[in-house]
Amino acid sequence: MRLTLPTRLLALCLLLWPVMAAAADEPMAVIVAPGHAKGLRKEDLTLIFKRKKQFWNDGSKVQPVNLPASNPLRRAFSQAVLGASPEELEKYWNDIYFHGISPPFVLSSEHAVMHFVAETPGAIGYVPFCSVDAHVEIALVISAAGHVIDDIASVTCPK
Repeated sequence: MRLTLPTRLLALCLLLWPVMAAAADEPMAVIVAPGHAKGLRKEDLTLIFKRKKQFWNDGSKVQPVNLPASNPLRRAFSQAVLGASPEELEKYWNDIYFHGISPPFVLSSEHAVMHFVAETPGAIGYVPFCSVDAHVEIALVISAAGHVIDDIASVTCPK
């Protein structure tokens, strides 16, 4: 029996749902290039990712990077930090674009975000907490509910 395209897409979504739901429930690590992790607050993230804060305290340019709008982690980050979904932020980006301000770069994967942050001075992004490697610094850890986790040592990763 040959399945129609909508049926195949539904089956794929059902198969991937546990993976996508787990990714959205995992705490997210806000990562920065070495040297910019000190004193960053959730309020700073809002300003940075809305491009209202464009320079670090040392004067270097902030380079924020997002995941694609369809990525569950991007959706969780947008809701937790920016208070809106990526779709709800489209009007905001359209409005400020005409004032010469571009939205953050968008990279296709968490691995690409980590590489970009590690290699780009002033970069900041977010990835699942359990994916962080030694090439970046964790500035903040945010739960899926949007709360800053102060005790990073209490966060555990499934094996």
